[in-house]
Amino acid sequence: MLSEALTVSAPGKVILHGEHAVVHGKVALAVALNLRTFLRLQPHSNGKVCLNLPNIGVKQTWDVARLEQLDTSFLEQGDITAPTLEQLEKLKEATGLPKDCAVTGHLAVLAFFYLYLSICRKQRPLPSLDIVVWSELPTGAGLGSSAAYSVCLAAALLTLCEEIPNPLKEGHGVRWTKEDLELINKWAFQGERVIHGNPSGVDNAVSTWGGALRYQQGNITVLKRPPALRILLTNTKVPRSTKALVTSVRNRLIKFPEIVAPLLTSIDAISLECERVLQEMAAAPTPEQYLVLEELFDMNQHHLNALGVGHASLDRLCQVTTAHGLHSKLTGAGGGGCGITLLKPDVERLEVEATKQALSDCGFDCWETSIGGPGVSIHAAASLDGSIRQALNGL
Repeated sequence: MLSEALTVSAPGKVILHGEHAVVHGKVALAVALNLRTFLRLQPHSNGKVCLNLPNIGVKQTWDVARLEQLDTSFLEQGDITAPTLEQLEKLKEATGLPKDCAVTGHLAVLAFFYLYLSICRKQRPLPSLDIVVWSELPTGAGLGSSAAYSVCLAAALLTLCEEIPNPLKEGHGVRWTKEDLELINKWAFQGERVIHGNPSGVDNAVSTWGGALRYQQGNITVLKRPPALRILLTNTKVPRSTKALVTSVRNRLIKFPEIVAPLLTSIDAISLECERVLQEMAAAPTPEQYLVLEELFDMNQHHLNALGVGHASLDRLCQVTTAHGLHSKLTGAGGGGCGITLLKPDVERLEVEATKQALSDCGFDCWETSIGGPGVSIHAAASLDGSIRQALNGL
């Protein structure tokens, strides 16, 4: 077992195209968002396990000796399999979590314990650890914050227990091999199942692999990495229910099948055209390709409004960015939530700043970031900037 500290990070995600249509068997494109979650794992010998999640106000410590007395035989399966409801109830009882474990902090702790006890089960004694996780991602905004958390946990614990090598030590840079990434992704998916019950697997796959991927009817394909596209990510801060919005689209399809079905087919065509353009851009992006991406944003936003998942706040976002010559669309479930705005390479800095200020004046949160960047990575301490290093030291 490794004895030195580890720092890993993993990205969030946005849906580029295919929202709601994907529920009806169409293609969705998801891309890594360069707002990241960072995890610092420090092994020690004090007989304690400490988990610190400052973003959601969680800091708890457990005795390793007590954890070793738990009956965790229900976790000792040969293969990585989905946690059952019975297993999770036993785990809640064993770790003192409430049975009604719907609070974000409780679910995060439960996912940690599932991965810690499952991945480290061969270690005796169980490892004493300090883990602090800090994120640039807002929680509950549909940006894959829980998946980035699960991916970071899986990567750090697997590296700690030498189930996968440390790329920094092996001379592989900051990324693991394809086989190692597959193992990280499998374990992260189990963490997502603990938190969400029945996730699609898209969020953890994007967070693991980075870049862009295509999802259709349960099949995930990693695409050739496109260039990192600059965007504005805007959170309207309007809460919404994904379940209610999905139901409303389904009801509209039943009520107006000859109108809504072609809309879903058209959204599918938008996803496929965007996939084609992104694959071409992997070689050498051209100004014309950025223009196509802008047109696809506009068309998809109109389609999503026609499906009934728009919102006045998202309309306002699009009006503000259009006034500055930029193109936007909602990302995720709609009904509020987040939108993305494409920034072409030649957009003037003053225009970007003016747009950000205008969106902020609307009461929105706005980040200038990029999409299509790297997936889970390991970091040397010197490579982290000061604010991240400070946060990961538990401050």
